[in-house]
Amino acid sequence: MADITYLEAGRLALAEEMDRDPLVWALGEDLGRGGVFKQYDGLQARFGANRIVDTPISEATIMGAAVGAAMSGTRPVVEMRFSDFALCAVDELVNQAAKARYMFGGQTRVPLVVREPIGMWRSSAAQHSQSLEAWYAHIPGLVVTVPATPADNYALLKAAIRSDDPVVHMEHKNLWALKGPAAETDAPAEFGRGVVRRKGSAITIVTWSAAVWTALDAAAAMGVEGIDIEVIDLRTLWPWDRELVLESVSRTRRALVMHEAVQAGGFGAEIAATIAEELHHRLDGPVRRLGAPRAPVPYAPPMEEQLKITAGDVCRAVKVALGAA
Repeated sequence: MADITYLEAGRLALAEEMDRDPLVWALGEDLGRGGVFKQYDGLQARFGANRIVDTPISEATIMGAAVGAAMSGTRPVVEMRFSDFALCAVDELVNQAAKARYMFGGQTRVPLVVREPIGMWRSSAAQHSQSLEAWYAHIPGLVVTVPATPADNYALLKAAIRSDDPVVHMEHKNLWALKGPAAETDAPAEFGRGVVRRKGSAITIVTWSAAVWTALDAAAAMGVEGIDIEVIDLRTLWPWDRELVLESVSRTRRALVMHEAVQAGGFGAEIAATIAEELHHRLDGPVRRLGAPRAPVPYAPPMEEQLKITAGDVCRAVKVALGAA
C-alpha cells in the first residue's frame, strides 16, 4: 500500500466524493488558491469555481450559506481555516445546523461538513492554536471526528461527507505532513469505532488526534522499562467507542486519558467519569487525566513548549498511575 500524507488524504477524499456525488461542493476563503494549508490545491481547476467556491472573509456568512444549502439538498463542505475562526460562526452551526433536524420533526436534515484545523503549530499563538473539540462534543446533533492518521483522515472525511447530520471534522495542523499508509479501501469509516494502536497489559491510555503519536512515543519508551501500555485512538469523539475503552480498561485495570486540549472541562473528563462509573469496582487505582494547563497558547516557542503535552509528561503520568513515581 502506497504512503500518502495526512493533507493529501483529505484532498483525495474530497475529490473522490465530488466525483461520486455532484451535490458535494466546498466553500471557504482562498479555496481557489488551494486553501491556507493547500488542502484544496488543484481542486478548483478540476471541478470549477461553482463547486470549489471562494467566499468573502466572513465565517458567519460562509456557515449560514452552507446551512441553507444543506437544507436545500446539497452537501457542502465548509472550510474554516482555523478552529479558532469558526467561533464567529457558532450560532449558525450550534443553534441552526445542529438543531434543525430535531426542531422540524425530521422534515429536513443538514448534511454539512465543517473542517476545523486544530492544535498548536509553528508558534501560531493564542488565536490560532486551540483544540476546542470538547465544545462540539457537548452539542446534541453534532458528530465530531478527530483523525490521527492519513488513512483515517481519508475514511472519516468520506464518512462525514456522506452523513445526513452535521459533522465537525477536526484535522490537526501539525499532522498535515505526516506520511503513512493509504486507506486499504475507498470505503468511508464508521463513526464511533476506535482502534487499539498498541496492545498492552499494564495500563490503557485513551487519546485522539495528534496526541495519539505522543502516547505511542511514551509507550515505546516505557516498553524499554518493561511497562506494557495499551494505546486507544478514539478517532471520533461523538459518538465515542465506550465498549472498546471499557473492555480495555477492564483488562488493564488502570487508565490514563490524555489530550492536547486544556484539561479543565476537556472531553477526557467525560471518558474518565464513564470509566469510573462503570468499572470502579475493578480498578487498581484512580483514573488519571493529562491535558494542557488552562492558559492561552503563547507565541514564543520556549513558552509554547511549556503548554505541550510531551512523551515525558505521559511517562510521568503513567508512573503515577502505576504507583511507581
